[in-house]
Amino acid sequence: MLEKIRPALSQTDHLFIGTDRYMYFTVSWDAQHNRLRTEKSYVDQADKTSRDSQAQDRCVIDPSKRFMALLLYDGIVTILPLSSKAKRKGSTTVDTIGEPVPARIADLFVRSCIFLHPRERDKEQFKLAFLFEDSHQKVCLSVRALDYSAGGSGDPGSADLENMLGARNDIELGASHLIPVPAPVHGVLVLAETTISYYEDVDSDPLSEPLDEAAQFVAWTAVAEHECRWLLSDDYGKLYLLMLLLEENGGVTGWKLDVIGQTSRASVLVYLFEGHIFVGSHQGDSQVVKIHPGGVDVVQTISNIAPVLDFTIMDMGSRSGEGQANEYSSGQARIVTGSGIFGDGSLRSVRSGVGLEEQGVLGEMDHATELFALRSTPTNEYDDLLIVSFVNETRAFYFGANGDIEEQANFKSLILSEATLLASCLPSGRIMQVTPSAVRLIDSENSMVLSEWSDDTKQPITAASVNENCLALALGGLEVMSFGITDELKPKARRHFEEEGQVSCVHVSDVDSDTCYIGFWQGASIAMVDVRTLQTSKKFIISDDPLSVPRSILLVHLLAGELPSLIVSMANGEVITFSVDVEEHLLSAKKVTVLGTQQANLKAIPRQNEVSNVFAICEHPSLIYGSEGRIVFSAVTAEKATSACSFNSETYPGAIAIATPEDVRIALVDAERTTHVQTLHVGELIRRIAYSPSSKAFGIGTIHRYLDGTQEIVKSRFKLADEVLFKELDTFNLNEEELVESVIRADICEDGDEPVERFVVGTTYMDEERGDAIRGRILVFAITTERDLRLITELPVKGACRALGCIDGKIVAALVKTVVIYTLHSSHLQKLCTYRTSTAPIDLAIHQPTSQIAIADLMKSVSVVTYTPPSPKSTTTTHKLEETARHFQTAWATAVAHVGENTWLESDAEGNLMVLYQDTKALTADDKRRLRIVSEIRLGEMVNRIRPININTPASAPVQPKAFMATVEGGVYLFGVIGPSYLDLLIRLQAALAPLVESLGDVPFLTYRAFRSQVREEEEPE
Repeated sequence: MLEKIRPALSQTDHLFIGTDRYMYFTVSWDAQHNRLRTEKSYVDQADKTSRDSQAQDRCVIDPSKRFMALLLYDGIVTILPLSSKAKRKGSTTVDTIGEPVPARIADLFVRSCIFLHPRERDKEQFKLAFLFEDSHQKVCLSVRALDYSAGGSGDPGSADLENMLGARNDIELGASHLIPVPAPVHGVLVLAETTISYYEDVDSDPLSEPLDEAAQFVAWTAVAEHECRWLLSDDYGKLYLLMLLLEENGGVTGWKLDVIGQTSRASVLVYLFEGHIFVGSHQGDSQVVKIHPGGVDVVQTISNIAPVLDFTIMDMGSRSGEGQANEYSSGQARIVTGSGIFGDGSLRSVRSGVGLEEQGVLGEMDHATELFALRSTPTNEYDDLLIVSFVNETRAFYFGANGDIEEQANFKSLILSEATLLASCLPSGRIMQVTPSAVRLIDSENSMVLSEWSDDTKQPITAASVNENCLALALGGLEVMSFGITDELKPKARRHFEEEGQVSCVHVSDVDSDTCYIGFWQGASIAMVDVRTLQTSKKFIISDDPLSVPRSILLVHLLAGELPSLIVSMANGEVITFSVDVEEHLLSAKKVTVLGTQQANLKAIPRQNEVSNVFAICEHPSLIYGSEGRIVFSAVTAEKATSACSFNSETYPGAIAIATPEDVRIALVDAERTTHVQTLHVGELIRRIAYSPSSKAFGIGTIHRYLDGTQEIVKSRFKLADEVLFKELDTFNLNEEELVESVIRADICEDGDEPVERFVVGTTYMDEERGDAIRGRILVFAITTERDLRLITELPVKGACRALGCIDGKIVAALVKTVVIYTLHSSHLQKLCTYRTSTAPIDLAIHQPTSQIAIADLMKSVSVVTYTPPSPKSTTTTHKLEETARHFQTAWATAVAHVGENTWLESDAEGNLMVLYQDTKALTADDKRRLRIVSEIRLGEMVNRIRPININTPASAPVQPKAFMATVEGGVYLFGVIGPSYLDLLIRLQAALAPLVESLGDVPFLTYRAFRSQVREEEEPE
């Protein structure tokens, strides 16, 4: 709960904040220390035995800014005075906020509540209007007068709302909002689904007119510059302008409603200034929009991944290699979430990455292909010349010490009439330039061309690489030539690679100056050759895919004190890294990381101590660097980059230059990784998502809601989408009134054969009046070689299929009050065994090694069952599901996951997390089957999905990551288990720090994180 207030003696607004633990406080901005400051905090004193409000908690402020009303419990309005008069006449003292006083009302199910603007004749009377539903399901409107008496010293005073000024029970059933009409018109507007009504007084006849189209309004805000204009938003994201039509004497003759644009589905609207509106959305991205005569323009978008209905962990790297395991922090293991509701539905790629801080834009230059940084004089410590290469020309830009930038028409005898393949400053103070037709060695002091070479056979130069002593060229893609460059260009060797085939790339490095690394178009191979003779020392096949082509090679030191790293970019989007023994010419520690579907252009970014980072430019740009003894791939926020180079200029020290299809930019690379989100708008609710590494595709269950005229249509479908571009590959439409409930990717055994990958989909039917007993279906899909969906089988079931899993190649389905195991036999699903649950199973967690299935129940927490197939030596063919453990406390479970031996993580609907442990070595049978809580904490957000992860961490690690969690509020959390040797230390450290850390509202840490539900409440987390 958030509300803006302005105390009488304050120069700035204060923010009133309410939490779900009945803690309320106000904060202001401390400009001197640049932080929020708590002004007043208190705990709500209302009767804790009262029932929580069935609608959203509300906070309303009276137009005179003297009172604030909170609706937290059914039948109770909590009044807080914002100012109070002292007893002495003519003297006024002002409080930031007074003590809360409860006032009881008979109106229970309140839909909307407002303070009315006072009229001149009764301006000291404060009126509250309530829109509520009575016990007969009639929608009513009532107006009550507030009678407040300030208390004395230590007495909070009293408030009364018994004085009913008027009431009526003939309001439209779809009414949802009340809008107070300001002076001089006064009155109240009632927003309903089919009408908008104006009441001058609650007992007077309304001025009611029907809407052109039915709309479910969800938010409104007043237009500050106009007293009788409001902005409205409906459930489909339409933005409306509502205007009262007035007579000359101020009487209301009607209203006008115009659709002015489309935004995210608003949770709140705030009018800012001069036609700018903040659209705060919980179901999609929040926006700042500007109204203009033709509609609205989006000025700013604030990314929001809430609510996360489902997510999957997509490991783009580590498809092959020598025992590696990627981590989310690398940026290549992405968390792909199904976020947003209906029209705001989207897929979000969430990953950790390195940000770029833009320093400036060099200018609009379309389709720059390469960038090179040079120093104009040998004595210059900084780069001051940026070479920008295009398809058929080269441009040079000089950066002055004072920040001036000047394009050079002619500079240092550089060839500017064609593209530049390579430009580099040599240690001797000379400049090397390679173009498709020639090589030049230039003296940087006097601009003289010291040496120039071009091929007598007129073969174009297709690739070039240079180090301190030599230059390597690829000619026509068929030959490689090497040069010495000590004083002038001296050809050393020339070789035509007949056996290997065409040359795709060449590289020479100062790390191994006597070796040239060559990539070939055929056979996914690279060769190490002696740079003096070009004779092959070693040849390696680096990919299992013979059609994969090396397109860029770098040999650099990524880790100080370690072997150098050879990085090879392949045409299919893979980046392969090796450790290189330069003496023995051996490659080891192969690691494959997929950055996209197209080749990555590799650029070295020098660091200190002869260590470099590598900028990989592709669909998902990444920075490759060494950290804590390992090579890290970290995503970079430079999605449109086509080329890059280090540009350590005097004006921009430590910067890099980046080319995009539109311009060239100068930027600084962030020192640390942060979280980055990429969005693909789908326009449908992403109900479930599953990822197939082998098919390189997502299986997505969606729900599409739209209007056909005045009728709302809801359709559901299962889609197959590409892993990189999220391009839709195939779609399977479900039946009418059928919705997708669960989707998994599983290795299913059919007729006892080897397991094969399948997508399994569980559904439910919306129609509660169906005459038959069929309440849902289970569908099994195969993915063809053309990446299409093929339905193998379907099975109608008598309950909605809420969750799915796989155990021993069989399908586990959570139906209403039943968990069933099916096997696929002759393309049909056959039931093997069942388990009866307490109410409705919500989620399943399967631990394959022990054949255990944890079942999260809607009301009865978690039970664990063990699947036992028939023994090969036994004559019986009975499959069994037997309960082996249960948590006997009441909990409204939402998700469950296996996080350790006999250990399960459970989340509930009230924002709590519990770690449950089964002690299989207990003394009694009852204790052995009891799941007991070994740890619990209040997260404060309802978890929708928990996904276990398996990361190889040292046994001595303080924290071992176990699972990712995603919440309704858009939070993505990493759950870890503290190592036993660190547990006591960290708990004592937490206890010592908790009193020292200042929190907003002075909320105690232990109280804030303590477990709390309707059944029990603890004082601190465990």
